[in-house]
Amino acid sequence: MSFTFKRIDHVQLAAPKDSEDEAREFFAGVLGFQEMDKPETLKANGGVWFAFGNQQLHVGVEEPFYPAEKAHPAFEIKGLDAFKHHLDEKRVTYAVDDKLPGANRIYVHDPFGNRLEVLEWL
Repeated sequence: MSFTFKRIDHVQLAAPKDSEDEAREFFAGVLGFQEMDKPETLKANGGVWFAFGNQQLHVGVEEPFYPAEKAHPAFEIKGLDAFKHHLDEKRVTYAVDDKLPGANRIYVHDPFGNRLEVLEWL
């Protein structure tokens, strides 16, 4: 082949129009991601971008909006029990799932109903 995939550049989730502040509260305020500046040419589209480690998550405006209920990004974490405690303190609900051998994992939904998987490999 004359081409090679290198990595996933970013994951994008959809959100309703004018929901950027809610996205900031959840992804920066609860999850601790860092907001990134969007290029000037894309700011008019709405949405907000975040970074964590070497990864990026983009929240883009979609109308009409429908949350991703099955499709989801999965985030590997160190310290899942501490993260669950943090979510409890922030009053963010999550569901524990024990169906993946060798991993502890939970599912949490962003403010728009998109499903997020958070897991820690044992």
